[in-house]
Amino acid sequence: MRVKNVFTMGFLSMMAAAGLFVASNGLAADAHSTSKFEGVKANSGMATHGRSGNNDTLTWSDGFKIPDTPAPHWQVVDSKGNVYLLNRLKIKGGVLGGEKENRTIPIPSYIHDVAKVQIYCAWAEALLGEASFAKPIVTASGESQMSGMRADTGMKHDGMAMGH
Repeated sequence: MRVKNVFTMGFLSMMAAAGLFVASNGLAADAHSTSKFEGVKANSGMATHGRSGNNDTLTWSDGFKIPDTPAPHWQVVDSKGNVYLLNRLKIKGGVLGGEKENRTIPIPSYIHDVAKVQIYCAWAEALLGEASFAKPIVTASGESQMSGMRADTGMKHDGMAMGH
């Protein structure tokens, strides 16, 4: 009887450890960091992609320093090379009429993946620095589009096979 109890406790401990491992990997799967920003004005810190439900965000790290330029903005590049100008890094409305930092911004649903994060000066129309993800990050809207495409592609393929 004792051997059975030891076996049962060992098995349950192993299952609990496996469950914690899977849960921690699931949480880590929603956070991805870029390489360090490199450029003429933005060359410190990195950006992190995060997701809560169907909402994707970008956040700069504590080591990131906002470039001293008139209008630095977040900008992203997708895997096809499309460039999307997003929010300013600083906006009016801070304490005592000062500026507030856009440390975390939402990624709009029309962006389906992010390969690079750039800091762009909209006033001078100049790239200040960029950082890349190891591989493009697919957003929630990109995942839903891909799952829809897979179904469409499968149906088209089946239709072509039937037509031959």
